[in-house]
Amino acid sequence: MDAVKYQEFAEKTLKVKFNNIDHLISAFTHRSYLNEHRNAKHDHNERLEFLGDAVLELVVTEFLYTSFDEPEGILTNWRSSLVRTESIAQAAHKLGFEDYLRLSKGEAKGTERARTQILANSFESVIGAIYLDQGYTEAKKFITNNIISTFEDILKSGAWMDPKSRLQELAQSNETQTPQYRIHSEEGPDHNKTFTVGVYVNNQMRGQGVGASKQEAQQKAAKEALKFYDKA
Repeated sequence: MDAVKYQEFAEKTLKVKFNNIDHLISAFTHRSYLNEHRNAKHDHNERLEFLGDAVLELVVTEFLYTSFDEPEGILTNWRSSLVRTESIAQAAHKLGFEDYLRLSKGEAKGTERARTQILANSFESVIGAIYLDQGYTEAKKFITNNIISTFEDILKSGAWMDPKSRLQELAQSNETQTPQYRIHSEEGPDHNKTFTVGVYVNNQMRGQGVGASKQEAQQKAAKEALKFYDKA
């Protein structure tokens, strides 16, 4: 029954006809599932994830390199925005991966953050399964349709920028002001400090962040402040 279910999903949704559907079933099998199903014949997806991660990075890098004559730094930022956990988890969600994940009962009730990571890992595992079963061309087609196709929106939204750069752009564009970062507190010994930083625009605090370094706290504060402009 599992084979039929996954074969239908592959052909109707993923648009891939697998020679060996076991590859796809393994791609959806989380390590925790095997702890509760000792007799399961499919391996967990970590090796496929390792393979898929490499194929994803290659395809995205190839696309950016051949499509844009930009410096390495910009291309790196663009690539990061396309392959980050949230981007590929969103692609997995859009394809309905949740209904096919094989998880333990505990993992199935995990936090939203944990579920996002599991979705992202499964997406990379599916890429690995397609590559293993069908080769590079089919894997590239799958990545192009589901990841690279979002690049235009990423460029328009500025989501490829780090939060501080994006905040500065929005603050200057909307309010002709440059964000100012102020340390609210430093706690802990020198080797294990925690910084709390606020970011201010027009002398109004727009966000606050906590981190193990000033830079990390600033980035988190900027990310929080971006919500102000999203609502505007």
